[in-house]
Amino acid sequence: MDQERERGITIRAKNASVTYKGVKINIVDTPGHADFGGEVERTLRMVDGVLILVDAKEGPMPQTTFVLRKALALGHKAIVVINKIDRPDAVIDDVVNRTFDLFVHLGATDEQLDFPIVYAAAIKGQATLDINKPGTDITPLLDTVLEKIPAPAINADAPLQILVLALVQDPYKGKMGIGKIQSGSIARRQNVMLMGKDGAQIPGKVSDLAVYSGLERVDADQASAGEIVAVAGLDEVSIGDTIADADNPVALPRVTVDEPTVQMSFSVNNSPFAGREGKYLTSRHLRDRLFKELETNVSLRVNETDSADRFLVAGRGELHLGVLIEQMRREGYELQVSQPEVIIHRDENGKATEPYEELTIQVPETYQGTVIEEMGKRRGELRHMRLIHSDVGTSEMHLEYHIPTRGIMGLKNLLLAKTRGTIIMHHVFAAYEPAEERDLLVAPHGSLVAHEDGTSTGYAIFMTQERGVMFIGPGVEVYRGMVVGENSRDEDLDVNVCKEKHLSNMRASGTDEALVLTPPKEMSLEFALEYIGPDELVEITPQNLRLRKRLLNADERRRAKKAGK
Repeated sequence: MDQERERGITIRAKNASVTYKGVKINIVDTPGHADFGGEVERTLRMVDGVLILVDAKEGPMPQTTFVLRKALALGHKAIVVINKIDRPDAVIDDVVNRTFDLFVHLGATDEQLDFPIVYAAAIKGQATLDINKPGTDITPLLDTVLEKIPAPAINADAPLQILVLALVQDPYKGKMGIGKIQSGSIARRQNVMLMGKDGAQIPGKVSDLAVYSGLERVDADQASAGEIVAVAGLDEVSIGDTIADADNPVALPRVTVDEPTVQMSFSVNNSPFAGREGKYLTSRHLRDRLFKELETNVSLRVNETDSADRFLVAGRGELHLGVLIEQMRREGYELQVSQPEVIIHRDENGKATEPYEELTIQVPETYQGTVIEEMGKRRGELRHMRLIHSDVGTSEMHLEYHIPTRGIMGLKNLLLAKTRGTIIMHHVFAAYEPAEERDLLVAPHGSLVAHEDGTSTGYAIFMTQERGVMFIGPGVEVYRGMVVGENSRDEDLDVNVCKEKHLSNMRASGTDEALVLTPPKEMSLEFALEYIGPDELVEITPQNLRLRKRLLNADERRRAKKAGK
């Protein structure tokens, strides 16, 4: 995915393989972020051991905690790889100790605690088992995999069973189901039985079969137990189904994933600029695309509402939903989305529970007071605090918080501004816990709202920019009700950004002192989703992101505000 390269993260799990000393090692790369936990939970059912990659300076991150917790729960053995040991600021001994503490904290068994450690500098292609003896290649890592990771537990003589854990769309072969052969063997043109939801049995024939070699899928005539295969010819296949023997079909337990924690509404774009840029505009297009996403994105939930133009979409976090929105935008869809909100559950006693997250912050020591103050307002509970001394730069403060997911929303942009872009934040879902009864002391924001249609002018923006931070520059088309900036006060203000300087008997329209305009704030999807309030929407088109009020008319907004009091 293009977004993976742009964001520098893994979003979709990927298969590869390498043959070493006559043994084929299947490798699956999983995302680390909990927002893509559906990929992690499925992928871990396909493997027999894990490599935990830890940075030699940063140590275990919240993403590491999330994936490791899932792997240990499945009984997998782990090999810890301390990477980037060639960094001048690496603290290898401290990282090893923190990694061991993490295993203990997650309830690892004695056998799992006895994990081997491989020290690596991946960019140089080097690995070693002894930190004092530099490596020359990665053979120590591969040797450790062969020695410590068990061979797949299979039954070659039993009837065929493959649990489908991923889907891929091939332009020539159609939909292909990917999974590990748990028992038996499979061959091209073999008759099989697809075991679907609720005990459904659908007969089918394998039209094509592929295995992984390196980073590529290669055709194969047959494959036996323990191999990871891609099977074509079963149009009805979905994640969690079992491809079984046609004569003796036995289903494997379906894969289960954690429930979503955040939801937002996706609706048809109804702004004055609707239909100018997009290719897919209608509610039918939007509905088909969202329900198609459910085939491969198992941790997503889509519910229809009382309006045919609006759908309630729930995911594992803002990043999870943001990646989907960005993908749809690039495919040519126009839509508008609401402010993300957490999903509140009720336990058996009727008490409300809400999602909590583990938040890790790394910030220069100078700004620790600012961060701690803001976290206190958002009901964050400080769990750990550590000063990291540095010989090559500013000392940094490492803070770990337990905080409601509500407190995370809008936090990143706020702290980036308060710490001048120096903060590093990571957070991961922890659990549903009793809801925080006290309100979070999150300061409301006020918006600068355009009160007429037209094109913004430099003169009008110069007169408006002292009111707050502008989101647009001159020469931008705007419409009434569009948010063009953030007010410095916590109330909305209608502004005219289309006003021109007219000719008068005192001066010419084109002569005056040179106007100095402050550059507008760059608008990204993540910023827009964090910024908007409950009465605002993000308008998303293939070429533009715009913020707008739900009610475009200022009089209607005032009446709605009075009625809400």
